[in-house]
Amino acid sequence: MKFPRNAKIMRGHLDVAPFAGVFFLLVIFLLLTSLVYTPGVRVDLPTSSAEMAGVAGPTVSVGVDKNGIFYFENQIIDKRELKQRLAAAVAKSAPEALTLVVQADNAVDTETWVGLMELAKEAGIKQALQEVLPRIFDKPMKPKTP
Repeated sequence: MKFPRNAKIMRGHLDVAPFAGVFFLLVIFLLLTSLVYTPGVRVDLPTSSAEMAGVAGPTVSVGVDKNGIFYFENQIIDKRELKQRLAAAVAKSAPEALTLVVQADNAVDTETWVGLMELAKEAGIKQALQEVLPRIFDKPMKPKTP
């Protein structure tokens, strides 16, 4: 079989209409996804560039927002009830030590943080860890002035 040697891949002009259609669909998709409501409480976790060790045993999480409101199992909870629920969680995981993972906002003051640690200690929790986000980039170096 003889093939033509003057075969061209593209004949004529490039049609822009399919590219424009895909582009506009992409723009509409991005606009609609940015307007989707994400439920939950906004917590701005601190960042750290250090390697953090994980926890092998059972954990329980407590969230604290910038106003000092506590969240446990996706519900707002006061200190008295939080202490009872943490003590129940410690009793439930009796043979193993329970670790408290605190998801505290950057704006949480030290008094709230220390109060939560004391409350966890009274409930029987031996170890508490602060959840942090990994720092993707280090801060840029400032140029030295001569």
